Amino acid sequence: MVVTLWYLIIGGILVIMALATTLLKRLPVSTSMIYLLIGLGIGPLGLGLLTIDPIADAKLLEHLSEIAVIISLFTAGLKLRGNLRDPIWRVPLRLASVAMLITIALIMLAGMFGLGLSLGAAVLLGAILAPTDPVLASEVQIDHPTDRDQVRFGLTGEAGLNDGTVFPFVMLGLGLLGLHELGEFGWRWLTLDVFWKIGGGLLIGWFLGQGIGWVVLHLRREHRTAVGLDDFLALGLIALSYGVAHLVDAYGFLAVFAAGLALRNIELRENGAMSDEAAVQVDAMMGEEEHAATDHKQASAYMTKAMLDFNEQLERIGEVAMVLLVGILLPSVWAEVPVAALWFIPLLFLVVRPLAVQASLIGRPMPGIQRFLIGWLGLRGIGSIYYLMYAITHGLDPALGRTLTGLVLVTIAASIVVHGISVTPLMRNYRQSPTADAAPRSRAGAGTG
Repeated sequence: MVVTLWYLIIGGILVIMALATTLLKRLPVSTSMIYLLIGLGIGPLGLGLLTIDPIADAKLLEHLSEIAVIISLFTAGLKLRGNLRDPIWRVPLRLASVAMLITIALIMLAGMFGLGLSLGAAVLLGAILAPTDPVLASEVQIDHPTDRDQVRFGLTGEAGLNDGTVFPFVMLGLGLLGLHELGEFGWRWLTLDVFWKIGGGLLIGWFLGQGIGWVVLHLRREHRTAVGLDDFLALGLIALSYGVAHLVDAYGFLAVFAAGLALRNIELRENGAMSDEAAVQVDAMMGEEEHAATDHKQASAYMTKAMLDFNEQLERIGEVAMVLLVGILLPSVWAEVPVAALWFIPLLFLVVRPLAVQASLIGRPMPGIQRFLIGWLGLRGIGSIYYLMYAITHGLDPALGRTLTGLVLVTIAASIVVHGISVTPLMRNYRQSPTADAAPRSRAGAGTG
């Protein structure tokens, strides 16, 4: 009977969301808010169909969130159609480095002096909550391959980068808690966890993406083989990038993101300012997908578009699963969050994130409305769940683990609700303003080589 109920619940969710998508786009409600509510309904707070313990089931939750994150990162890489020398990359790079470091530092101070956490626990909390996750609000993602808007490109690029670049600080927090070797004066952490794992992950993903992309396009153009199953190609490249990175002890998250970025870079070099949708539109409409896949001019555009379409569907499924789990987990950790700590969430949203963004964008010419939106729309989500579960499975004290779990999950739930309500009207008004898409799309191919 329980299995039957699950079939009914999952089937009902998917069908209802498919039918209600258009309506939800008009309302100040995100799909993640609906999934969160359903998770609360089927968890201990509602029907009690499923109970999950975040400590006992941490390994399962780590693997589930890990899969969701790598799919999201590969998708983000495919979306970002801008040469790495293009000035548009300056915003996401600043956000994923300067803003991230400031965020970790401010959360660390709040954790030590406001929540009574030790230095290691406070650093760990800062690292867990530093990554942003715009997958939980599609309104802030890039609309199309030639989207040059600084807000959407910046937030999408930031999320793709900081889900990997924050990893050294997770390891630093664990090291300060005695759960990871840092080396004398932190030399091992700096050389291995920072320089090698970040650089190695990016290089592995980039070369695998470039190499596999080149081989596939060569076979399709010259021999009319290796056509079709672009979904297998996407999953294979994700798994290879992640696996090879782990094999040499580099960061798999950055490898997967770089692999998606490398594939998009191939398409960008070949098509310049022409978007992949424009490149395949005529052939796709005529049902000549095979011709588009092997045509010398359209092959790269067809490949990236097919892989992006497939990964966006996987990304939505991952969103459903992970947000449902947040809703199911919330009742079990709510008691771990003291009332006095609830000031932490508005501090993060209203002070820490805006301050970190403003500081990171000093000297960058950008309208105030864009700075405000980037500062406000720093959603917390799937990446934070992964890093939390990673810490728990690597020996975190259970009592501290429950405290951090309560803080993190309540923060994620609050982000889903608060940002979910505000993102639709904010982005709708922004799109209608003269500031939107301030960077001309004609520069999409600038700097290509």
